[in-house]
Amino acid sequence: MPPEWSSSSPDLLLAIDRSSGRPLRSQLEHALRDAIRNGRLELGERLPSSRELARALGLSRGLVQECYAQLLAEGYLVTHPGSATRVAAGAATAPPATARLQTDAPRMLADFRCGVPDLRSFPVRDWTRAMREAASGMPTEEFDYGDPRGTRALREVLAGYLRRVRAAAADPDHIVVCNGYAQGVGLALRALADTGVRTVAFENPGSPATVAAAATAAGMRAVPVPVDEHGIDVRALAATEARAVLVTPAHQWPTGVALAPERRLALIEWARDRSAYILEDDYDAEFRYDREPVGVLQGLEPHRVIGLGTVSKSLAPALRIGWMVCPPDLAEPLAEQKLRSDRGTPGLDQHALARLIEPGRFDRHLRRMRATYAARRAALLAALSEHAPKVPVTGLAAGFHAVAHLPADTDEKHVIAAARARQVGLYGMSSCRASHTDTPAQLILGFGNVSERGIAAGIAAIGDLLTGRPKGTSPGWAGTKDLPAPPTPRTNGSHGGAPTAS
Repeated sequence: MPPEWSSSSPDLLLAIDRSSGRPLRSQLEHALRDAIRNGRLELGERLPSSRELARALGLSRGLVQECYAQLLAEGYLVTHPGSATRVAAGAATAPPATARLQTDAPRMLADFRCGVPDLRSFPVRDWTRAMREAASGMPTEEFDYGDPRGTRALREVLAGYLRRVRAAAADPDHIVVCNGYAQGVGLALRALADTGVRTVAFENPGSPATVAAAATAAGMRAVPVPVDEHGIDVRALAATEARAVLVTPAHQWPTGVALAPERRLALIEWARDRSAYILEDDYDAEFRYDREPVGVLQGLEPHRVIGLGTVSKSLAPALRIGWMVCPPDLAEPLAEQKLRSDRGTPGLDQHALARLIEPGRFDRHLRRMRATYAARRAALLAALSEHAPKVPVTGLAAGFHAVAHLPADTDEKHVIAAARARQVGLYGMSSCRASHTDTPAQLILGFGNVSERGIAAGIAAIGDLLTGRPKGTSPGWAGTKDLPAPPTPRTNGSHGGAPTAS
C-alpha cells in the first residue's frame, strides 16, 4: 500500500550527474524508470509536481514535464485532470513473495499465548488525553535529552504509586526508567558486573533465554535454581557461586506460586550474608484473585534488592516503559549504564504515563482489567471442567495464565502440534526450563488476550488432546488403561479432581 502524503508535494531522491555528458532528460527518465521497476516507487504512489521536482534537482520545469509525458506514454505513470501524477498499475515490479507479509494464514480459533494482556482493552482515550496533556504541559527544556534516570515527573509519581500499592521503599532519586523488563535486566547485570559479580542465578522454570542473553552480554555466567510449591529453593541458591539472583516472588513465572514467607526472609538473609543482590521482577502483581496482596521484597531490604517493573502487562507491551527501583549505591551506576545504552527513554511518553497514573486513570483501568481477567479465568476453569475434568490446573491465584498438568505419558510437543492443526495455539513448559525437557508435560495457558467465547471454543476443540482420549468420546473416557494423573501441586487445599484456581 503506497504512502498517503499530505497535500504538499512529496520529496523524491533521484541522482543526476551533470559531469557524465549524458542528456539531463535521459538521466531523469532512466532514474524514474528504475525507481518504478525496482519497487522504490509503489503502485499508486504520488510523484512530486513538475515544479517541485524541477526545483529540487535544479532543472527546468519544461524538462521535467517532457520526462513525465514520455513516461505517461510508456505506461509507467498515470494522471487525471485535477489529480497528481502517480505510478501506473502494472509498472512496478512486485517484491519477492518471501518479502511480503503472510496474510493468508488461517485464523486462529484461540491463541493461549502467555504474557500478553488484553490488547483490545488498552485505554486509548485516556492515553491520548494523557499524551495531549503531556505535550502541551511539558517545559521546553524537557524536550532535550534530559536526565538518563528518566523525567522527574514520572519518577516522583512512580515512587508514590509503588509506596502506596506495593509497599516499596521508593525514592525518586533512586529510580531509573528503562525500556521494559529485558533492558532493565541487562542494565542491572552490567552494573553488577562492574562491582565484581560474576554469576547470576535464575528460577527454573523461569526465563532462561532472557537471563542467559543478558548474562552473556554482561560477561556473567547464569545458573538455574529449582522452584517448588514454595518458590525458589534458597538452600539450592546458597550452594551456587551466585551473588545475584532474578526472582518473581509475587507470582512466579511461570508456575504461578507465591514465594513463601519463610523463603522471603531466607532469601533476604542470603543477600545480606553474601553481599549479593536480588533482582525482583514484580510480575503480574496488579492482578490477583484468591489471596491477599503481598508487598515487594524491595520494601524489606532496599539496599540489596533491585525492583523491576513495567507497564507491559498492565497497559501494553508496545509502550516499552519500565523502571528499576535501585539500591542507593547502584542508582548512579545504573543511570550511567542507561546513558551509555540509549541516552534515555522517550520523555514525552514518560510524561504521559505520569499524567495517566497521577489522577487515578491508571488505577481505574486496573480495576476494569481485574474484572475482565477474573471473568476469563472463570471461563477457562468452566471449559476445562467440561472438556478436560481430569486435568489439574494451577497458577491461577494471580495474573492471566494457568498451568495445565497433562497425563504422565503425554507428548507435550505432539499436543501442541495437534492443537495448532485445529487452529488453537498452545505453549509448553519446556521452553521455560533450563534443560528444555518436556517432561512432565505441562501447558502454559495464557488467557489475557483471549475472549471468553474464544476460551470456550478453544478448549472445546482440544479437550481430547489434553486428556489423551480420542475426539468424540465422553470426557470421562480413559481408554484401554487409566492414564495416571500427574502429581498435583498443592493449591489452596485442592489435591486434584476438577480444575481449581491457585
